Amino acid sequence: MRRMLFKSLLHGPLTEVAPLADDAAVAELGAKVERVARQRLGRTLSIREVDAGSCNGCELEIHALNNVLYDLERFGLRFVASPRHADVLMVTGPVTVNMREALARTYQATPGPKWVIAVGDCARDGGVFSGSYACVGGVSAVLPVDLHIRGCPPSPITLLEGLLALLETVSTRRTAGA
Repeated sequence: MRRMLFKSLLHGPLTEVAPLADDAAVAELGAKVERVARQRLGRTLSIREVDAGSCNGCELEIHALNNVLYDLERFGLRFVASPRHADVLMVTGPVTVNMREALARTYQATPGPKWVIAVGDCARDGGVFSGSYACVGGVSAVLPVDLHIRGCPPSPITLLEGLLALLETVSTRRTAGA
């Protein structure tokens, strides 16, 4: 035990260096997402995250959006506890057989206009779990998906860019359809 203690004191911690934050880029991207959300919805965007059976890698990146580095709330975007208050469902992981009905009920409880984002490679097509007896497949096997965000897991910046792309696409589609 003493040998391990001395070894750890000599070599230091075995952690990775934190990534350098580009505060200006994050602030610019977040402000643009807030502006488009207010134009589109007339208010801030409310997000409900749903884990449909993932490994929690995507959840860690989604939760990073709320930490002090990204601070999603400063841009008017917020996570809500109930699907009844949500505009966007961010679904992670392949949809397991046991989560299929719960995911469908969550979608039904979300008021319109509502959008679904499949976050990560597993949510897109089942990922490494594709073909498993316990998985239905990607999110699109259960719900209509408006946006797929690739990555295993996608970074918080990629998630913000995806939210912006969703809002711009929806605004364009609505304008073109009117």
